[in-house]
Amino acid sequence: MLPPSRGDATTQTLAGNMQTPSMLVLPIPMIIALVLGAFLIRIAISGERPPFLMALLAACALQSLIVSLRQHYGIGALLPLQPITATFVPPLTWLAFQTASFRPFSLPRDLVHLAAPAFAAFCVVFAPGTLDTVVPAIFVLYGLAILVKLHRSGDDLPLARLEAGRLPARIWGGIGLALILSALSDALIALAIMTGQTGLPPVIVSVFSSAALLAIGLLSISPNAMGETEAESPPQNPHPSEEDAHLVQRLDALLQTDTLYLDPALTLARLARRLHVPAKQLSSAINLVNGENVSRYINRHRIHHACRALEDGANVTEAMLSSGFNTKSNFNREFRRITGTTPREWRPEAGNQR
Repeated sequence: MLPPSRGDATTQTLAGNMQTPSMLVLPIPMIIALVLGAFLIRIAISGERPPFLMALLAACALQSLIVSLRQHYGIGALLPLQPITATFVPPLTWLAFQTASFRPFSLPRDLVHLAAPAFAAFCVVFAPGTLDTVVPAIFVLYGLAILVKLHRSGDDLPLARLEAGRLPARIWGGIGLALILSALSDALIALAIMTGQTGLPPVIVSVFSSAALLAIGLLSISPNAMGETEAESPPQNPHPSEEDAHLVQRLDALLQTDTLYLDPALTLARLARRLHVPAKQLSSAINLVNGENVSRYINRHRIHHACRALEDGANVTEAMLSSGFNTKSNFNREFRRITGTTPREWRPEAGNQR
């Protein structure tokens, strides 16, 4: 995700081929550090992101800063620190993914992830020649872990918001791929050094740093990174059981008496807690009985509420906000999917209202 560390030989070769940049031109890693730092400050002020996402942004900003100071400004004292800070990024990404999508942080369970930077520190001291293999391996393993977790869950993120649809899973999948691609940059740099193309490593670092900025920036500025997703693929068993039908009936009754769907922050986990069943069981039952995922099921209730609001004289924006939607794009898309028309066309006189 960020420019990974190199072994002693690789880093020294890079340093020998880097020149101090003009004071009027900032190197790309420095720009990345500044942008990520700005994101971090904005998030810290707003208080709208979990602590592990903030820690991830801080680690990425710090790593970009170290890369810039080490490779572009020749501060050799940072050489031993670079691989250690790099290996904080993958476990923090994993913890941000887990705590935003699946479960709360558990100290006994999650403390094991400190092993990655601890092992990197061990290699810096006792086996620096292994860093060109160890650091990329850590990035690849955590990237694959995120992708495998998403695949096994069927994109079902119980702690995320229902309104966001499948976008959160796609964002996290992109972050997992970014970790893997970051390891690929290590391989490309090593290949360039081995073949004598000593001018290529700075270019490779800059390109992959830009890709990392795009991935982290997307994660940090999008509220959908914390959004809800459920599987849209059909379940393996196409026939709902009586238990499934009864569970959906209970959910329908709950939504009739307690309009939870009007809450934009509604999650699958919250619905499951109200019904005292596992989130996976509830998601599966809705898929089996209704042939749609939880997000579409809830949005159907929201759109029906919006239709009634429009008929009662509300304008489009009022109907959208009162029905549990936060964005007009999602509201308009779901309205057309369910009713076959747009909110303004649903009640002609609404076209003269905002």
